[in-house]
Amino acid sequence: MKLLVIGGGGREHALAWRLAQSPRVQTVYVAPGNGGTAGTDLLRNLPITDLDELVEFARTQGIAYTVVGPEAPLASGIVDKFRAAGLKIFGPTRAAAQLESSKDFAKAFMTRHGIPTAAYQTFTDPEQAKAYIHKLGAPIVIKADGLAAGKGVVVAETLEQALEAVDHMLGDGSLGEAGARVVIEEFLQGEEASFIIMCDGQNVLALATSQDHKRLNDGDQGPNTGGMGAYSPAPIITPELHNRIMREVIYPTVQGMAADGIPFTGFLYAGLMIGDGPDATRALKVLEFNCRLGDPETQPIMMRIKNDLTEVFAKAIAGKLDEAAIEWDRRTALGVVVSAANYPQAPRTGDVIASLPKDTDECRVFHAGTKLEDGVLKTAGGRVLCVTVLADSVRRAQANAYAALREVQFDGQHYRRDIGWRALPDRPRNPS
Repeated sequence: MKLLVIGGGGREHALAWRLAQSPRVQTVYVAPGNGGTAGTDLLRNLPITDLDELVEFARTQGIAYTVVGPEAPLASGIVDKFRAAGLKIFGPTRAAAQLESSKDFAKAFMTRHGIPTAAYQTFTDPEQAKAYIHKLGAPIVIKADGLAAGKGVVVAETLEQALEAVDHMLGDGSLGEAGARVVIEEFLQGEEASFIIMCDGQNVLALATSQDHKRLNDGDQGPNTGGMGAYSPAPIITPELHNRIMREVIYPTVQGMAADGIPFTGFLYAGLMIGDGPDATRALKVLEFNCRLGDPETQPIMMRIKNDLTEVFAKAIAGKLDEAAIEWDRRTALGVVVSAANYPQAPRTGDVIASLPKDTDECRVFHAGTKLEDGVLKTAGGRVLCVTVLADSVRRAQANAYAALREVQFDGQHYRRDIGWRALPDRPRNPS
C-alpha cells in the first residue's frame, strides 16, 4: 500500500521510516519532506503543502491513509478536509486541535474538567497583563495564545524578562495573530516529562514514555528551543505514576473532549511537570497539550517500536484502537539534536553537510532542517539532524550517540553534550 505523511521535520522522517519497515508498504510519500526523505529506501518527497492539493493527491494516487505530523495543518483543518473527501487520515479535527492551537482554550478546558494545571489568566491588554505580573512576581511563564513555531513561550526568571515578553507578544505584533492574546501562568517547580497517547475518539493506546531537553546548552542553560534531544523510556514515570497520569490527565481529557462534542482522534501529547516526593502523592500538572507527536521525542520512540506500525494506524482510523498493541524494544533509545549556527534566534542555512555517520540497526540519523540541492546535502533549518541510537543502558546510549556525532560535520553545528543526564542513576544535581 501507499501511505502519506504530512510534514518535513525529524518527527516525520522517523515516522515515515518506521512505517516503511512494514512488508505491506510500497511507498511512503512525505509532504514536503526533507533531505533525508528524498528518495531513500521506500520514501519519496512530495513538494506539496496546499491542503486541497494534498487531498487531490491522496484521492488520485490511492493513498491507503494519511498521518499528520506538524501542528499547523491540523490547526488549518486538514483532517476535516480529508474526511469530507472520504479519505482516511489520522489526526484531530480543527476544533479538537484547539487543545494546542489556543493556550486559552486548553487552560479553560482543563479548568472546566478538573485536569491539574498551573493557575493562569488570559490578557489582550498589555497594561493589565503587566499589572498581573507585578502582582505574582517572578519567576513566571508568559505564553502566546496561538501557534508561534516554538517562539511563543517565555519562562521569565525576572520581572524585566516577563514585562519584555508581554511587550514582544502583545505590543510589537511580531507574533501576529498568535500573540493577540497571552496566557500568564504561575511557575511550576519539578521535572518535565512527555506522555504521548494515540486516541480514536474513545479508546486510548499509550506510547512509550520519553523526556526531552528544551534548553539550548548543557546544564539546562540558555534559551528554550524546540528540543535539543530526548530519550525513551523516562525512568521518572514509574508504573504507579503512569497509572496516575492515565487516571488524572489522559482519561479526563478524552472524556471531556467527547462530552464537549469534540471527540479527539490522533496523537495527544501531555507535557507534564512532576514534583518531588512519593509517586502516590507527588504533584502532577499539565504544562501544555500538543495534538501531535513531539519532536525530538518521536525519534527515540520510533526506534523502540518492534512490530508493524501500519496495522496500529489502520485500527486507530477504524475506531478499533482497543484491538491494537505496540511491542517495545526493552533497550534505551537516545537522540541528540544537531542545530545550525545562530539557533534558535536566527538560524543560518545553506551550510554543506560534509559527512554523517552510517545508518545501522542501532543508529539512525533522522533529518529535519536539511535539503538536497543538486545532489549536495545542506542545512535548511534550525534543528538540522537528530542522531538516535539504541543501547542496553542510558549510559551506553549516551556513549554511542556521542561517538556517532563525531562523524557529523558542517560549519556552525551545535549540540548538547549531556542529553540523558536526568536518567542516569548517579545523575548530578546540576549537569554543568
